[in-house]
Amino acid sequence: MSEPLLRVNQLKKSFPIRRGILQRVVGQVQAVNGISFTLNKGETLGVVGESGCGKSTMGRSILRLIEPTSGSIEFDKQDILKLPKYQLQVIRRQMQIVFQDPYASLNPRFSVEEILSSPLEIHKLYTPKERSIKARQLLERVGLDPDYAGRYPHEFSGGQRQRIGIARALALNPKLMILDEPVAALDVSVQSQVLNLLIDLQAEFELAYIFIAHDLSVVRHISDRVLVLYLGKMSEMADVESLFSEPLHPYTQALMSAVPIPDPDIKRERILLQGDIPNPANPPSGCPFHTRCPQATAHCSQVVPEWKEVKQNHYVACHLYE
Repeated sequence: MSEPLLRVNQLKKSFPIRRGILQRVVGQVQAVNGISFTLNKGETLGVVGESGCGKSTMGRSILRLIEPTSGSIEFDKQDILKLPKYQLQVIRRQMQIVFQDPYASLNPRFSVEEILSSPLEIHKLYTPKERSIKARQLLERVGLDPDYAGRYPHEFSGGQRQRIGIARALALNPKLMILDEPVAALDVSVQSQVLNLLIDLQAEFELAYIFIAHDLSVVRHISDRVLVLYLGKMSEMADVESLFSEPLHPYTQALMSAVPIPDPDIKRERILLQGDIPNPANPPSGCPFHTRCPQATAHCSQVVPEWKEVKQNHYVACHLYE
């Protein structure tokens, strides 16, 4: 079996809480708390969970857009947390991100050609004329007219802007792309077009994706495996069919029960979670989900559940399976 392209081990990211005139640190928000997984070349890992569970923070920490607090991240057998900035810039050519908001992620003062040429210029690739040709080729590859290269972002729709964002991520021929809710801001009809584009690009360039999303139907369509996060910690991980057909963790079961079924004759019991998500600055003891779990016991409030494989390649952190 080939070596994984990406290996994340015990990744943690905390943000200090500062108060007072002197801005003293009075606490920590554990946004990401001990996440570990591997990702193979050409594979898609879907990452799901409620808002505030640490999905985007995890994605940006992997790229060192924000510096992790601790843990290790091995990309192509290199621990990128130990690389100095000049070496990190070289490896960043192989790791790219597509942001959620296609309106905020493109510089309104740059033309599309300048946006797509900037990564090539930063890494000193090609001549100015070759960069211009490359920008037009990228536009064509993501389904846009190459003659749009002279236009500015405000002249495009949301779906077209997201295609430009994908083209920019492709410019340096990466091996890994982190897709931070890339279709959340788009209309449903446009969502399917962008998803199909991503699937085609993955097959063509053998890209590895970390696909962060809220919409479970989208995750099911594009992912090979799915990781479920709750309050910065891993709840469950399995291949996509196993997770959707037989979710084990009570939190995953609640998420799945909220997915609409297009057939009106099929009835499914909706699991309604009580209460709000706990404050990440003051998380509950034991299992982080026990304050809202319908199956929680006294043991759950005292002991952190162990992350274990309960079925083949199906992992869960829950006392129900010990």
